Amino acid sequence: MLSDREILSTLEMLRSEHLDVRTVTLGISLFDCADSDVNAFCEKIRQKILRLAHDLVSVCDEVGDKYGIPVVNKRVAVSPLAVVGAAFGREELVKAAQALDDAAQIVRVDFIGGFSALVEKGFTNGDVSLMDAIPDALAKTQRVCASVNVASTKAGINMDAVHMMGQIIKRTADATADADGIGCAKLCVFANIPPDIPFMAGAYLGVGEPEAVINVGVSGPGVVRKAIDRARRSNPGLDLGQLAEVIKHTAFKVTRVGELIGREVARRLDIPFGVVDLSLAPTPNVGDSVGEIFQSLGLHSIGVPGSTAVLAMLNDAVKKGGAFASSYVGGLSGAFIPVSEDLNISEAARRGHLSLEKLEAMTSVCSVGLDMVALPGDTSAETLAAIIADEMAIGVINRKTTAARLIPVPGKKAGEKAYFGGLLGEATIIPVPNGELSTEFICLGGRIPAPVQSLNN
Repeated sequence: MLSDREILSTLEMLRSEHLDVRTVTLGISLFDCADSDVNAFCEKIRQKILRLAHDLVSVCDEVGDKYGIPVVNKRVAVSPLAVVGAAFGREELVKAAQALDDAAQIVRVDFIGGFSALVEKGFTNGDVSLMDAIPDALAKTQRVCASVNVASTKAGINMDAVHMMGQIIKRTADATADADGIGCAKLCVFANIPPDIPFMAGAYLGVGEPEAVINVGVSGPGVVRKAIDRARRSNPGLDLGQLAEVIKHTAFKVTRVGELIGREVARRLDIPFGVVDLSLAPTPNVGDSVGEIFQSLGLHSIGVPGSTAVLAMLNDAVKKGGAFASSYVGGLSGAFIPVSEDLNISEAARRGHLSLEKLEAMTSVCSVGLDMVALPGDTSAETLAAIIADEMAIGVINRKTTAARLIPVPGKKAGEKAYFGGLLGEATIIPVPNGELSTEFICLGGRIPAPVQSLNN
């Protein structure tokens, strides 16, 4: 039985603390759309997405109105195109991306993910064609998102793929140079990518998933910060262990709300419910920032000494509270620290509190990685690849998901601003120290072997 105080605190979360469901993502398998003719293939995937996602947005809005909890983003994730379209070459896969974009526009979803390849252990011809198609596909579409998994704890790090992704990120930035390289904001490089992520740009529907499924991503950084502020005001003597309990209780309530909405949407669409992703996902709005939580816990700014410890505590408490609230937890589940999408984090980067090195250190305990990091436009492909390799190593050795979403902003230098708009926000471009000293290492290629942690079954 909930107490009056708990009910009132939940109402306060809805009314003034930015509680929302960040995303409802409909996963759709496209394996039955495979065809040797690209036009027939595109028509099959278009028709299947229209059939299954036709009512997604309206149902999410209806359920949001019913409970007074907005569903901010409605999205679709499909099977990895490198597998479904393995028979096609580069130009044909760009055409498939445009078919995905058309379907996404018709059903009115924000993004569609799944222009993806899984190459941690090697390449198929379809993988190479898809990776080569990414720059054009992202430049010629509005809603399509791409991801490439280049490493895993079981397989090690495919350094040839890492090198290729450095080059692909550069080409993608150049292809969208008139918008500060925004194509790179729709491209993630992963280690240990989960098959059920509801968040973009990494969302895709992996092998082993159902024909269609509803996955939900919750949010709530503003709710967590307000809960900490209230607790510290009422009892200034609280220590970090007690504050971790406050975060756990808050994460429990946020997760319950997310699962309630997700199950109701799934029931109305007659599609199975999948998982709740427990991530704290910020927006560029004041009061909805992960970075502000660090200040509520006594740090001057995210990025100063102590930030990695705070992030570790925050991530762990969110997972513990969320895991108790739902039996079906998946995706990334933790705290995002996307630089451009979080006003507080972006400001910390502008003031110099948050460097590339500190961001990398913090990703060893967060759920995603180097996310929405704007870099100087003259950063070389090999330097980008070296940054990616470092991030992949953190994921592989620690048996966790990590990712790199790097944006070398064409024509701009460190200290200038890049503007992406909407939820993607804006960011100060941060420098890359010792940036051009890794080329020989990257050009060695090959595959870094799997670590000893992989020797289990």
